[in-house]
Amino acid sequence: MQPRSDQRTGLAYGIAAYTMWGLLPLYWRLLDAAAPSEILAHRMVWSLPVAVVLLAVLRRWSWIGPLLRQPRRLGLILISTLVISANWFLYIWAVNSGHVLEASLGYFINPLVSIAFGVLVLRERLRPLQWAAVGIGALAVLVMTVAYGRMPWIALALAFSFATYGLVKKGIKLDGIEGFSAETALQLLPALGFLIFLGLRGEAGFTTGVGQALLLSACGVATAVPLICFGASAMRLPLTMIGMLQYLAPTFQFLLGLTVFHETMPPERWAGFALVWLALAMLTWDALRTAGRARAALAEAAAQAAVAAPPTEVATEATPAGAAAQPTAEQPGTPRPPGLTP
Repeated sequence: MQPRSDQRTGLAYGIAAYTMWGLLPLYWRLLDAAAPSEILAHRMVWSLPVAVVLLAVLRRWSWIGPLLRQPRRLGLILISTLVISANWFLYIWAVNSGHVLEASLGYFINPLVSIAFGVLVLRERLRPLQWAAVGIGALAVLVMTVAYGRMPWIALALAFSFATYGLVKKGIKLDGIEGFSAETALQLLPALGFLIFLGLRGEAGFTTGVGQALLLSACGVATAVPLICFGASAMRLPLTMIGMLQYLAPTFQFLLGLTVFHETMPPERWAGFALVWLALAMLTWDALRTAGRARAALAEAAAQAAVAAPPTEVATEATPAGAAAQPTAEQPGTPRPPGLTP
């Protein structure tokens, strides 16, 4: 069990990570003079130097050689890079196009999509409350379809792309910094080529002013810092607590859409969000209950093992104090324990 001070530190890191992710729409809105594709390209280009600095500080280079000799893992990294790139682009576009609320809906329903992937792809079995949560989530999508007058494709695309990213990452088996570095290395050349193309056409927002250039070049830091905080949190907190913290980011996005960007929220959309929140509450309750039962079973098993363990010091305690000091004559033919020298 983690020390309480370590858990407090992990909680602080987790809150910081998900708060920064939740407040990212404010940052992307500062860059709305640039096209979403250019913002995405700068995010890719400037993320790699940050990743290299992190690897240098942590001295974590040994994973690169083995990875380059494994074509299957390289292929999975390419897939994860393409999927997360699409997710990043869609999210930036949604924020700067006035769809912050729908983007937040996507990250609210992402856990439900991940559970569905677990059943369909990994053949996992769901508990009754999980089935109920997935069913309520599907009903919420129908309600939101009626509310928007169309399928909430932005939310669904964000949820499915991020769930796919998580599914692929399970097969790559790289830690956060290593995976981030590998993905940004693959993103670098296409993104850099696109930025050079924009510059040659005179359409680059990077050259419109010092402030814009600084904001665009800081995209790498805005991408890496929450990831670092998340990694520090994941090392110190149980998965159930991480699972609850993940709802902070879409909550902040939802509040920004309502209060800062003043997006409309008619009653039927409130109904759809309410159904999603109900499903998430059921998932959280089920996770907490299951984790509690697992801890109780583990404690009971440990107690039973302690009771059943044979005493190890009985023979020592039963020997008179002076007996060990007195040498005894060994009778001929007495068996000697294996490995005991005369």
